[in-house]
Amino acid sequence: MSLAMSREDLMEYLRQIFPQVHRDFVVEKLDEDSIEMRLVVEDRHLRPGGTVSGPSMFGLADVSVYAMILARKGRQSLAVTTNSSLDFLRKPEGGKDMIARCRLLKLGRNLAVGDVLMFSEGSEKPVARATMTYSLPPEGSAAAAFG
Repeated sequence: MSLAMSREDLMEYLRQIFPQVHRDFVVEKLDEDSIEMRLVVEDRHLRPGGTVSGPSMFGLADVSVYAMILARKGRQSLAVTTNSSLDFLRKPEGGKDMIARCRLLKLGRNLAVGDVLMFSEGSEKPVARATMTYSLPPEGSAAAAFG
């Protein structure tokens, strides 16, 4: 399946639908099979001890899978997370951006499942792994056309 949105189209769409957080996330790489996203880590993403917080890592995983769905299916702003599993593997470095490497395991008519590995920038050892499931609006519905 080819891409329905380019990297630039995807970044612009995320700016439109998530104006409150769009500066936190950057699409670094995008191809038909995977996306690499960056969380621009700032003090507000840190927890005591100088490490990136769990909610910030969850957000990176969630946005990565959502962006990959958008890239493949096009504008589907009402696709929603229905399940999540997040494993924390090691302490991320608080002074470095987080990098997520995401691939879709399934992209069906009703559900999408993505796998995400997250890294501190410059490290090849993952700090967390997430699996996210999204419910997709039925094709032809008003929800699918929204956005």
